[in-house]
Amino acid sequence: TFFWFQDTQDAPLFGEEDENNQTKRHPLVSFFHLFFRTSAILVYLFCDILSGRFVVCMVTIILLLSCDFWTVKNVSGRLLVGLRWWNQVDENGKSHWVFESKKTGSKNTTSSAESRVFWLGLLVCPIFWILFVFSTVFSFNIKWLVVVILGLVLQWANLYGYVRCKVGGKSNLRNMAKNYLGVQILKRHKEKQQ
Repeated sequence: TFFWFQDTQDAPLFGEEDENNQTKRHPLVSFFHLFFRTSAILVYLFCDILSGRFVVCMVTIILLLSCDFWTVKNVSGRLLVGLRWWNQVDENGKSHWVFESKKTGSKNTTSSAESRVFWLGLLVCPIFWILFVFSTVFSFNIKWLVVVILGLVLQWANLYGYVRCKVGGKSNLRNMAKNYLGVQILKRHKEKQQ
């Protein structure tokens, strides 16, 4: 697999062709960014109350997770934070992952509140699916295992894609982690000396 960070100077990105650079609000996009994720979690939690039939609940959850994955990947990431990612296959059949973000020099036209909603939803919901995986395994409720793993995989894929867009390549991710750990170690070392 080849990772590629596209230079956005080739084509207009995320409405750069717009004349006005005012902050744009997307309340409907923010709503659906959270709606599908929270609905899938709520249907999973209250499935026995809503419907005693496993297949109906499973199909509903999978449809909500699929709608969430598509919405976050193709709409809300682009409009709320100016990031997008995808996979493309070249003429030779090689897979290329593309992680793209708005130019740093362009004026920020995204709302900071909507950006916080995006990242909060993107970070919190996978935690629920991790908890669901553990609770399903430990309660031996194996019939739900495929559903909760699918929820975790779809949510994690978007989280991973957008984090890669935000911080850049793998080396940038590693450097960021090393720098953070280095700062934490220095802080603790200084605290111990005092």
